[in-house]
Amino acid sequence: MAQCRQNYHEECEAAVNKQINLELYSSYVYLSMALHYDRDDISLGGACKFFKKSSDEEREHAEKLMKFQNKRGGRIVLQDVKKPQKDEWGTLLQAFETALDLEKLVNQALLDLHELASKHGDSHMSDFIEETFLCEQVESMKEISDHITNLKRVGPGLGEYTYCKDLSS
Repeated sequence: MAQCRQNYHEECEAAVNKQINLELYSSYVYLSMALHYDRDDISLGGACKFFKKSSDEEREHAEKLMKFQNKRGGRIVLQDVKKPQKDEWGTLLQAFETALDLEKLVNQALLDLHELASKHGDSHMSDFIEETFLCEQVESMKEISDHITNLKRVGPGLGEYTYCKDLSS
């Protein structure tokens, strides 16, 4: 057992490992989206840039959780990262709708993690989840929702292309 471990319930430790996997999965999905929109037959550079940035952010979340796990004396148990459910992401609107669903899934998992920490009286973990993730999740969901609203306005084809030009700037 780690010397620094104190007030860190095994259930919390396991849940952090599960969250690490979800964050890595999210990063993988966003990377798949970025590469899809970077294809020469699609060529929506703004979308590629947005989803690549989102992928990097999700990977950074996983890394923050790993550092937290080590600081608390827990053990990081990496699991297989599931393949994204799609290889083709369709219209940009469809991709952003999928992204919003993913962000909601991650947000709920973080809320569950926060609740678990509270249940076990782990103030440090509760604070860490709040300060590091929850506000950022709300901002991400709002940003993606705004993109969905605007993409519905402009429509597919030339509308998406023009919208992506604005995303790149």
